[in-house]
Amino acid sequence: MSTENEGTEVPATPPTPSAPPTPPSTPTPESTTSAPTHPGTTPEPTPAPTTAQTPASPTSPPPVPAPPHVPAPAPADAPTVAHASAPGHAPAPEQVGAAAASGAGWPPPPPAVPTWGAPPPPAAHAPAAPRRRTGGLVAAVLAAALVAGGIGGGIGYWAAQRGDDGGSSTTVSSSEAPAAFKRDPGTVAAVAAQALPSVVTIQAKSGGSQGGESEGGTGTGFVYDQEGHIVTNNHVVASAADGGTLSVTFPDGKSYDAEVVGRAEGYDVAVLKLTNAPKGLKPLPLGNSDKVAVGDSTIAIGAPFGLSNTVTTGIISAKNRPVASGDASGGSNSYMSALQTDASINPGNSGGPLLDASGAVIGINSAIQSTGSGFGQTQAGSIGLGFAIPVNQAKNVAQQLIKTGKPVYPVIGATVNMNEKGEGATIASQGSGGTSSVTANGPAAKAGLKAGDVITAFDDHPIDSGPTLISEIWTHKPGDSVKITYERDGKTATATVTLGERTGDN
Repeated sequence: MSTENEGTEVPATPPTPSAPPTPPSTPTPESTTSAPTHPGTTPEPTPAPTTAQTPASPTSPPPVPAPPHVPAPAPADAPTVAHASAPGHAPAPEQVGAAAASGAGWPPPPPAVPTWGAPPPPAAHAPAAPRRRTGGLVAAVLAAALVAGGIGGGIGYWAAQRGDDGGSSTTVSSSEAPAAFKRDPGTVAAVAAQALPSVVTIQAKSGGSQGGESEGGTGTGFVYDQEGHIVTNNHVVASAADGGTLSVTFPDGKSYDAEVVGRAEGYDVAVLKLTNAPKGLKPLPLGNSDKVAVGDSTIAIGAPFGLSNTVTTGIISAKNRPVASGDASGGSNSYMSALQTDASINPGNSGGPLLDASGAVIGINSAIQSTGSGFGQTQAGSIGLGFAIPVNQAKNVAQQLIKTGKPVYPVIGATVNMNEKGEGATIASQGSGGTSSVTANGPAAKAGLKAGDVITAFDDHPIDSGPTLISEIWTHKPGDSVKITYERDGKTATATVTLGERTGDN
């Protein structure tokens, strides 16, 4: 099968205020009305107004990078101080008053402040109108942000303490999913839940010889009817077809013996029957592969590399893709005009259903394209190129096998070259064993086709090789009339051919 936070830059120290700040005093219960701060946080003293009132050109501190998932505070413009007094040399109050009286240029005196060490005024008094701050503005903004965080922490701590005292808790726990939760129809989970009970894992073992260990493999199949018929690929069961054993395991773990009803090597389709079929089997609904469109959603179910009940998804990435695949025993090739999907398909998915979004079977997963190994099931993994037998064709074959045990193939009665590609399908100069390449009185002969003719289209589908022609022929039934376009001596002509039939693989 194939984060970190950055520290916040500390703003520059604001200029020394013109008057000493009022030191904090221990608040009494009657006067303490300010918001609580985070435990262990000591409020910073509020700086007194500076001596300058006229700001110079405002400058903004550099933006501070915010840590992940934390909103960055808006940068505050901190005015610079013009004509600031030298630090530690603030004029005495009486000098300030004299200067104001004489109009010496000093600003109006600041509002009266309590004497150093005196208790602050009661909080009930309305605060004075805010005055324009100087360099202390940035520090004030930061302090406000920290206090806001402290309030949140304080409230959370208080609520937790209240909860411990037996009161109602503010903690909100995550609730469990409702017991009646149901997935909407059409979701992958809903489709898989409906289909999985009808998809089985097949273990095939050959008869072995002289007590030696028998060979075997794992594949997939699905319930076709209530009588216990299982549809799968021929190459899944080929090793056990002659004297081997087959067992079928359902997702609930129950296993049943099975036997081969019939195999169609050319179509790569086989039908099994459970020897003791249980009651209540649910056949998967069959869709219409002719109505499938490129881009339609697909769901593949199978046992890739023995991992039963695996569900993968994708889309129909192409239609009418000519594919030739061979089984592990090296038998004759199978041909299909396949549905191509990018749903992950690996060895062990063979024979499993390819479903549409409604849960109907539109194909039987049969082959993959893998790097360096060509078409067919090998131990290479999926590269997103999987191929399924269209269900319309598989259904016809399954019905034939259940009815007679033998496949019936439509034919044109002509042998074509299987090696050339790109110029069409050329009717060979002679058939197998030196016989005529065009069967006397066969469909091709009656339509006027001859050896050397190059068939370029079959019912308006382009033909680039012999395998492509066979893939297209086998999408029809014996007795169908089809239009064939061919070239002879450089000229293009058309003919109508009524397809004949051949019974069995030999």
